[in-house]
Amino acid sequence: MLDAAESLAQELGGVRFVTVTAVTEHAGLHRTGVRRYYANKEELFLELAERGWYQWRDAIRVGLGDQTGLEPKDVAEVVADTITSLPVFCDLLTHVTLSLEGSVDMERARRYKTKAFAAHDDIVAALVQASSMTTEQIQNLLATTIMLAAGFWQVSHPTPTLARLYEQVPEWGHVALDFGPRLRHLLQATAVGLAGMAAPCSGNASKKRGKRE
Repeated sequence: MLDAAESLAQELGGVRFVTVTAVTEHAGLHRTGVRRYYANKEELFLELAERGWYQWRDAIRVGLGDQTGLEPKDVAEVVADTITSLPVFCDLLTHVTLSLEGSVDMERARRYKTKAFAAHDDIVAALVQASSMTTEQIQNLLATTIMLAAGFWQVSHPTPTLARLYEQVPEWGHVALDFGPRLRHLLQATAVGLAGMAAPCSGNASKKRGKRE
């Protein structure tokens, strides 16, 4: 069912267009069959987001290989390229916060959080080991990635009504931005900026210590 939901989301242009009936039909199940696995549509999509975290973690591990000493801009490139390879996950990052987590019971929400944070921590550890960036810098880069990927994906995939509106008023067509390259550029700038902030702070601290001495 997860494969069916993911396939339909890609085909229809987002999870907002996917219905339980369509998922069960695509999976070759009776429409009531979903109830044996998920209490509602939100629970199904939350598990799909959960799987997305593992897919992202695995993609980053593959992208990094056995590299070490990566510069910040190279780290950002790996992060950007891997998350943009998971369009349904990017889409779900918006819906998880807006509705999915709040539409399931506490234990299901707890399970999602536990697995998502575990995958997140695995990603942080892999990127720290492969790069010159600190744990805090990587955490901030990932936080930025999640917010930008979620927002840019939605902007880049307007509803049919908005798509027609942008055709009529091209100057409003900001949705024409190139999702992948734009995200990569901004994440590289963020990574370089985060890494650059450490040196001045360290230098200032040394100067202060020298004055006190």
